[in-house]
Amino acid sequence: MKLLRFGEMNAEKPGVLDANGGLRDLSGIVDDIAGETLSAEGLAKIAALDLSSLPLVEGNPRIGACVGNVGKFVCIGLNYSDHAAEAGMQVPEEPVTFFKATSAICGPNDNIEIPRTSERTDWEVELGVVIGKHTKYVSEEDALDHVAGYCIVNDLSERDFQMKRSGQWVKGKSADTFGPIGPWLVTRDDVVDPQNLAMYLEVNGLRYQNGSTNTMVFSVARVISHLSQFMSLQPGDVISTGTPPGVGMGQKPPVFLKPGDKVELGVEGLGVQKQVAYAAE
Repeated sequence: MKLLRFGEMNAEKPGVLDANGGLRDLSGIVDDIAGETLSAEGLAKIAALDLSSLPLVEGNPRIGACVGNVGKFVCIGLNYSDHAAEAGMQVPEEPVTFFKATSAICGPNDNIEIPRTSERTDWEVELGVVIGKHTKYVSEEDALDHVAGYCIVNDLSERDFQMKRSGQWVKGKSADTFGPIGPWLVTRDDVVDPQNLAMYLEVNGLRYQNGSTNTMVFSVARVISHLSQFMSLQPGDVISTGTPPGVGMGQKPPVFLKPGDKVELGVEGLGVQKQVAYAAE
């Protein structure tokens, strides 16, 4: 299934795509694509519906982040060896973990706000993982059973804030609009192998990133198991699993976003995001 949320910011309704790609309103069935809706039972309830009986949403409403009420937005750094190389960093011995503020979350096609004083706002196409049930001390073998589904994340980053302003990477990762998620949450049963998904990112029609999740250093299952040794994961938590090479700071010379730039990114089977950058007032 492809689950999504539509409508104005902070007032999104739950929806699902039918077999013809039509958007069906789920608000009479569930409150949101969040919490218990993401459990095996909650997803089975939606899967059992006759989608043609649900209201068809007309027009082209705004698409919001595909999961609501996110408790934790956990990110994995340097999870592709060739990206670590372009960043001038060593491949880590275990997953590098940092957080993005949940206030950075926005819809997949919402515009990107370049922060005040920013000179190095960068892009990162990533596979997002949405947790579907309480996860603590899970084995790598059982980890994927705890996944509700997968989505696209653009892990936008201000490199000076991240690298030069002291403290944790969170400073450079958490500006408003720095966490587009979606368009869809594709449920686990519809993703045959999360370690074999092509991914790309373009700026103004020029392709900078062209990779695959099969080059991850640490697999999705390894990442989930690893995180669960340090914190419990809850339904609706989002894990962004790292980016392949081709980010702006890795270009020679470096290239960073400027107002008016158009960004497009996609992950195989998970849809496409499109954003336009603008300067914060």
